[in-house]
Amino acid sequence: MSSTLRIHLVFQDRVGVVADISARLARTGLSIVSMEVERRERKAHVFMDTELEAGAADRERITHVLRGLPDLRSIQFIRMLPREKRENTFRVVLDNASDGIVSIDEEGRITTINRVAKRILGWEDRNVEGEMLEDLHPPDAAILDCLEGRVFTNEKRSLIAGKGRCEFFATGKAITDKDGRIVGAVEIMKDMVEIRELAQAVSRPDRMTFSDFIGRSPSVKEALGFAQKIARTDAVISVRGESGTGKELLAQAIHTESGRSGPFLPINCAALPENLLESELFGYTGGAFTGARREGKPGLFEAASRGTVFLDEIADLPSGPQAKILRVIQEKRVRRIGGREEIPIDARIITATNRNLEQMVEEGAFRKDLYYRINVLPIHIPPLKERAGDIPILAEHVLFQFNAKLGKSPQFLHPGGVDKLQRHHWPGNVRELRNVIERAAILSEGDCIEEADILFSFEMARNAEGLSASPDPRPLEGQTLRERLGQYERQIIGEALARFPSVRKTARGLGISHTTLLNKLKRHRLRVVQK
Repeated sequence: MSSTLRIHLVFQDRVGVVADISARLARTGLSIVSMEVERRERKAHVFMDTELEAGAADRERITHVLRGLPDLRSIQFIRMLPREKRENTFRVVLDNASDGIVSIDEEGRITTINRVAKRILGWEDRNVEGEMLEDLHPPDAAILDCLEGRVFTNEKRSLIAGKGRCEFFATGKAITDKDGRIVGAVEIMKDMVEIRELAQAVSRPDRMTFSDFIGRSPSVKEALGFAQKIARTDAVISVRGESGTGKELLAQAIHTESGRSGPFLPINCAALPENLLESELFGYTGGAFTGARREGKPGLFEAASRGTVFLDEIADLPSGPQAKILRVIQEKRVRRIGGREEIPIDARIITATNRNLEQMVEEGAFRKDLYYRINVLPIHIPPLKERAGDIPILAEHVLFQFNAKLGKSPQFLHPGGVDKLQRHHWPGNVRELRNVIERAAILSEGDCIEEADILFSFEMARNAEGLSASPDPRPLEGQTLRERLGQYERQIIGEALARFPSVRKTARGLGISHTTLLNKLKRHRLRVVQK
């Protein structure tokens, strides 16, 4: 019976070190299994495996034999050789990669294959390294073409092997030496099921993080950087920005980053009448009003214990709830409708609005004291028209999410389509962009989304009435001023409908009454196309 000793010797670097070691060990009857030499900092590091007969020698004898070698600086017994350590590390990395990886040499012999590739190709129970690829009758042998210089990227494959059908995207290229000669090839396989699961995880709306925000413009980076800095504080945050910029999503990301264990509870202050709004926010006791539950009901501030309450459209809050929310912020307590007891709360408050609160305070439409309480840490989200450089990457991101959600083949935007997106002024911001991209993905018959596939809301309204989606080619001389003004008014109203979430808010944004807007919609035969 024999055993192996692994030894690390350090010499002052000189010629003949390896020969001296071999000669010394040969005279003692010790066998060298392997030897590696590394030279660094004028030292020769020798790593070797020696094989011993049982009882022939121990570590002390080996040390005694080697100690007499010239220029020897140290002797150390080790567990693993550097090359073995590198190979083991490489194998661990390969087998823990999420993609399948297989490589071959210039003769087509498999040199490397990881667990994922074995599963995809149906070779999980076989040791195929060193085998000729052709002899294994692989279900897919496109990698062999790479030995002739072919390159393929993200080609869709569908194989029936091993335990069933597997769909994946394959990328392959040749491996070359320093002279450019092909010495092998490698193929990377991305499992389509895992790609879809990852896409769905990325696009989940229930847990937003700052990394989910797409944008490279300085204004977006500044807003996100400030939001991350203040996320873990308990201060009230005010998110300001136009409709559709993603104020609620930013509030969700702040909540996620805050580390609070409670829920994120949003409420739209403009969507509920005052009495219902108060019962939702503050709760009520049993029998507080007709139709109330016998046992009462906690409000959002109570339900969001150790969490976050998001007050969207706070500028539309009636004066009564304004005063009560001010007291909640100041006292950290809430009183249910019909109750006398003050209930302590631990809920972080984030507000949002697309209106000019400063002007509303001056006009007396919003309480000054509440304004100063909620405006401690304001964050402004820039509109899409101020960051045109982000439009292409946002569009590609939305398209990727939509394709993954529906399980469709990946689509991409034609340069002409990207150009059309960048020419638009985006009154509805990211919300409008999402609607436009999803509409284009559905209307497009292929993988490439052309310029004609991208339709804005006012173009859809025109098409619905049989009108051209392109500008009217008729010269000015052929129309009266009234007709030209009517066309311009029609376009403005169509764009405003895409910007605001309701007809009532569209009227407010245009500075006209709800009735006036309804009459204009009827006169221009516009259909309401809103999310």
